[in-house]
Amino acid sequence: MSAITRVGLIGVGLMGHGIAQNILRGGCQLDLLEHPGNQPVDDLVSSGAKSHTTLQSLAETVDVIILCVTGSPQVEAVLSGKDGLLEHWRSGSLLIDCSTAIPESTRQLATIAGKNGIRFLDAPMTRTPKEAREGRLNLLVGGDKQDFEQALPLLQLFAENITHIGATGTGHAMKLIHNYVSLGFSAVLSEAVASANKAGVDITVLQKVLDTGGGKGVVLDRMTPYMLDNDLSAYAFSLANSFKDIGYYTAMCNTLDADIEIAQAVLRRFEQPVNDSQGHRFVPELIEMLTDK
Repeated sequence: MSAITRVGLIGVGLMGHGIAQNILRGGCQLDLLEHPGNQPVDDLVSSGAKSHTTLQSLAETVDVIILCVTGSPQVEAVLSGKDGLLEHWRSGSLLIDCSTAIPESTRQLATIAGKNGIRFLDAPMTRTPKEAREGRLNLLVGGDKQDFEQALPLLQLFAENITHIGATGTGHAMKLIHNYVSLGFSAVLSEAVASANKAGVDITVLQKVLDTGGGKGVVLDRMTPYMLDNDLSAYAFSLANSFKDIGYYTAMCNTLDADIEIAQAVLRRFEQPVNDSQGHRFVPELIEMLTDK
């Protein structure tokens, strides 16, 4: 693992827990920040992870921190909020932000961090908690090439496909573009399956027709277990996070003067269940909601 042997992790959620497991398997010492939103960490602690109650305690212990939180407000709070990392972390340390965030916020935070001697990589993830547990995530990395190369042995512990996209913020921009495509396809497929249900079309036949035709792809593969067996395990991504990500995408496009006519329709599709207090449900469940509408 080169010189990186002690790693901090902030955000032990569905994705972060899998990342933590693989870092420990890779022989690194892992330090975690306690938080009510974490998944249970007993298995990580029993495998040697150390738990910290404050950002200061964590920052004083590690030189590399992986951040895996919900979005830009949470990233901003961790770094530059009251009693944030920048108040306590030593110069030369490296932050790897695996969250999904707004690129403009990322660039601003990286500039602030740089003034404090903190190096910054944005490294958002694609794939699902299943691949996180298997150490097979995809990472889209923005930032200095030398910092990327130094972090690569660590990233390889929990990711299968790692792409250096370009300058700071481009990793987060690529993630938003990717999620717009993926979630846009998911919204289209959900509406199509709901229409098939109402039309009396056999969903097994529909799945086969799509899989051997123009609907073939990763989104169909992830949706198929729910379409056929009500199994959500292949696509454990919430409608609330979907709404957040498409909102970030449209915000980015507005700053670029890029067209968002279709994106706005996708945003509305995910907004409705969130407004109906159904944001905790997973993306494939849109099919049921639209069928029952």
